[in-house]
Amino acid sequence: MANGQQYRDEPELSSPGRGAQGGVQGRHPLADALDAQVDAGRRPPGSWPPLASVPVSVLVPAKNEQGNIVECLRHVAWADELVVVDSQSDDRTVPMAQAMGATVYQFYLSSEGWPKKKNWALEHVRWRNEWVLILDADERMTPELAEEVRHVVRGSHRATDVRKAGCGDGYWLNRRFMFMGRWIRGCGYYPSYNLRLFKHTVGRYERIGALGDTGSGDNEVHEHVVLTSGQAGYLSNDFLHYAYPDLTTWVEKHNRYTTWEAHVMAAGDDGQVLARAFGTPVERRRFVKKFVRRLPFRPSLRFLYGYVLCRGFLDGYPGFVLCRLMAWYELMAIAKHHELKAKENL
Repeated sequence: MANGQQYRDEPELSSPGRGAQGGVQGRHPLADALDAQVDAGRRPPGSWPPLASVPVSVLVPAKNEQGNIVECLRHVAWADELVVVDSQSDDRTVPMAQAMGATVYQFYLSSEGWPKKKNWALEHVRWRNEWVLILDADERMTPELAEEVRHVVRGSHRATDVRKAGCGDGYWLNRRFMFMGRWIRGCGYYPSYNLRLFKHTVGRYERIGALGDTGSGDNEVHEHVVLTSGQAGYLSNDFLHYAYPDLTTWVEKHNRYTTWEAHVMAAGDDGQVLARAFGTPVERRRFVKKFVRRLPFRPSLRFLYGYVLCRGFLDGYPGFVLCRLMAWYELMAIAKHHELKAKENL
């Protein structure tokens, strides 16, 4: 496993004044004191690959994630490189990550707003391994998926369905969205495939239009990874997404995300991932989104889509709340888009 101490004297990757930049974080004074508290050798329940035994590099973008970072890294302790790319956290994210054995980089977004954090890391970090697995701090791997990843990076993975094999350079991972204490099976939230495991030399997050600083933060929001070598395959097991510990967090994050949506609408949804009715899950979602953007009463339609068509009512009260929140999300995105156009016409 990567040891933060051994990277103390590495040089920064780039110098000030040259756009997006960052460098290796020195060993935080609290990291050694937190070693016993975080207990990096303790394993989560289940049958996991041995510690640091799988030749894959894990990338975790973070900012003020002291409540999540330890358990996120604990669930990937079987990877032989852990990298956290931080955005000047003012809590204990950095020392906790280093106590867990991660190398921490500090990222500074340029005034142009591009590249963002994950693309910068893919381009500039000196990766130990060919394969990179990307997780958010509030996501947790499962033992079954860890075992699949082990087979992929060691070249022993065999797809059970040849139609889902892909080019062999990247894989879609399915996630279970946890909200208000339960797994949301409806509301349009499951299945939810994300391209998170790929060879770092052939995968980059798309840029939609010429978007720069959208006011949505320095991490990619809903941009998707594009492989230069072909279509990604699919793995069978899920990981878990504990995105929102409370509704205040949901509203705060989605307030930023709706700002991003407004800029995307202004850019005409012009990204590298194409909108196709019969393409990948992401291409299909983008096709539906482009179609729906032209419909009236979008907030109400969004609620009916999630709660009725996608059977959000089966998820009980959490399903009802989530569908209402997504209707609010649509309303805010539309309103911010109109606001953006009005400012441009001044």
